Amino acid sequence: MAGPCEVLIDTRDAASAEKLFRLAEEEARRIERKFSRYRDDNIVYRINHANGKPVEVDEETASLLDFAAACAGLSGGKFDITSGLLRQVWRFDGSDRLPDPEAVAALLPRIGWSKVRWERPFFTLPAGMEIDFGGIGKEYAVDRTAQLLSQHLQTGILINYGGDLFAVGPRVDGSLWQVGIDDPAASGKKLVAKIPLKQGGLATSGDARRYLLKDNIRYSHILDPRTGWPVENAPRSVSVLASTCLEAGMLATFAMLQGSEARTFLEGEGVPFWLVTGD
Repeated sequence: MAGPCEVLIDTRDAASAEKLFRLAEEEARRIERKFSRYRDDNIVYRINHANGKPVEVDEETASLLDFAAACAGLSGGKFDITSGLLRQVWRFDGSDRLPDPEAVAALLPRIGWSKVRWERPFFTLPAGMEIDFGGIGKEYAVDRTAQLLSQHLQTGILINYGGDLFAVGPRVDGSLWQVGIDDPAASGKKLVAKIPLKQGGLATSGDARRYLLKDNIRYSHILDPRTGWPVENAPRSVSVLASTCLEAGMLATFAMLQGSEARTFLEGEGVPFWLVTGD
């Protein structure tokens, strides 16, 4: 869930740096263990296999469910943590293999936040449905790691989990962290922007690595849970800078879900953003 973990600490104290690296790794692994859908020993597994019975959750899980509920409401149902079932029919491997429309349609009755019951601390998921924190878990891990490490040092740090970032203050000499935004058309070879980052979260959503291509039409991995199909005319990439990585990730994904209206949406939010279209 966290992705490749990188922590940059501007200090010459090797022992202190090593301690902080271990703390970061432990926190990332803790969140992975607790919220990964691939395990059979965590709260997500308990919820997904409760067969319609209410499950009592802890405060941390409750906070993520609150955030998921807010996302579902603010997005008009386009951002939905019950939509992970769609991975059963969609394989964004760069091929031209689209799923059978009937197979997609068959999953839709088992998707929809409006069908769950969330009354803190009890969460009830109808039998046959699933939740998946993958859409917010990495950004949450970035923020949690930044909060944890900032309690142990006075120097600036930059947390990077698979391209989602959080900076805590500038470098020791006062200079800012330099962060590049990848060009999805030439991933790993070209940047579309280089951002000086002092404080805050930066998250990116895009289709550089997860897509399908058929008849010269590129299908993004960003799916509309109401239809089960990729959002039409979505940007190739959206990066957003916000006060937290979780907020940045939410806004970046919301923008992708707006399709051709992504820029208008972000301008209305009043946040710094970098958008790459397929034009």
